[in-house]
Amino acid sequence: MRNGFLGARGFRFLFLVCLGISLIGLGVAFAEQENLEPLEQRIDQLESEVQRLRESPSVSPALSETLIQPCSGCPSSYSAAQSSRYPTVALGGFFQADWGWFNQDAVNLATVGDIQDGADFRRARLNAHGDVWENVGYMAEFDFGFPGRPSFMDVYLDIRDLPLLGSVRIGQWRQPFGMGGQTSVKELTFLERGLPFAFLPFRQIGIGFRNHSQDEDVTWAASMFRFPTDAFGGNVGDNGGYALATRVTALPWYSEDETRLVHLGAGYSFGDPANDKVRYRNQPEFFVSETGGAALVPAGVSPSVPPFVDTGSIATTNFNLFNAEGGLVLGSLYLQSEAIYALVNQTGGPDLSFSGAYAMAGYFLTGEVRSYNRKAGVFGRVKPLNNFSSASGGGAWEVAARWSYLDLNDKNIAGGQLNDVTLGLNWYLNPRTKFQFNYIHAFLDNPTFGNSDADIFAWRGQIDF
Repeated sequence: MRNGFLGARGFRFLFLVCLGISLIGLGVAFAEQENLEPLEQRIDQLESEVQRLRESPSVSPALSETLIQPCSGCPSSYSAAQSSRYPTVALGGFFQADWGWFNQDAVNLATVGDIQDGADFRRARLNAHGDVWENVGYMAEFDFGFPGRPSFMDVYLDIRDLPLLGSVRIGQWRQPFGMGGQTSVKELTFLERGLPFAFLPFRQIGIGFRNHSQDEDVTWAASMFRFPTDAFGGNVGDNGGYALATRVTALPWYSEDETRLVHLGAGYSFGDPANDKVRYRNQPEFFVSETGGAALVPAGVSPSVPPFVDTGSIATTNFNLFNAEGGLVLGSLYLQSEAIYALVNQTGGPDLSFSGAYAMAGYFLTGEVRSYNRKAGVFGRVKPLNNFSSASGGGAWEVAARWSYLDLNDKNIAGGQLNDVTLGLNWYLNPRTKFQFNYIHAFLDNPTFGNSDADIFAWRGQIDF
């Protein structure tokens, strides 16, 4: 009986303890619920009040946008509206599909080899561009038609609206030298830039600035960059590897409607190559990708248009480039000309000088006037008076002609001399679609093989977006 009695008391004691703990738990839970419900109600009330204030006509938009600051340390000028507006992103791109047919005389065949007829994408680019803030923009463009596939094109950031400097650019872009080099490939009159383009430092990675006068009749730009830059925007080398470029343009005379104007410009570039070498060469103003279709080309045949003139690799401590340019618009007629002079400080040999120039003219049969980009100091996009369609018109038609030459002979360097005469016919269906036909006759003077001739018939279809 005693053991049974003690067992019963123990059971009753354990039951009372558990009951007490349960009652305490229920009390705590009830108290917490009583405290949470007013807190949730208060949050709902605050959210309703903020929404009411934003929608109220008596509250200014600026005040309603700054009711909630992103952080306690943010400047007063930083608003929720600005935060949501940036970054902006726009996509763009273009492609150029080329076809080419060649006719060479016997000497030209012996000099440069048998150039094959063919077709390829000269350029196929995609880009993203926009702003990350009201005064900071960016561009990231890549080409899927160049060697490297994809290759870096314009990849940079811009800081705008700076005193005196105007806009500062950091990254890789077309360095400010030469009118032809500064003209977008989407807006070229001919399939390729003129022969003197061989001298340009062109796209390099660096830092520079550009600006213009208040009435936009004078522009100036300068940059410092690494040289040379590869297809992926890189440069490596301890010995030198630095260069600079400058360009100044002016409109000494122009009409208010810009149907008549005179353009003048000059540039200078200095370079100390990272590999202490420089090389100048060029094709006769038509190019087929070096990697396109190479696996299908017969053995021993070049998959691209080979260089007609070539200095080979020249050991150098530095080089200097000088440029002079001019342009004229007289209604539907426009002219453009440029000359470049190169001085190369040869290592272990005499100083060298090379030169190149071109002169071109274009005329719109349908009455258009070639636009001029005053902020960049170059000719701009062609805009047909009547875009091509079955109802409205036939687009814009243009005829054009160009002579250009490149002389790469001097002292111990026998790179050859090339003269090109190009005739062009362009059909602009609208501002973003065009077809181009070029006939190119190349006169080559090679120090080893002598004079030779080649004819090129080339056609391009282009669209940009």
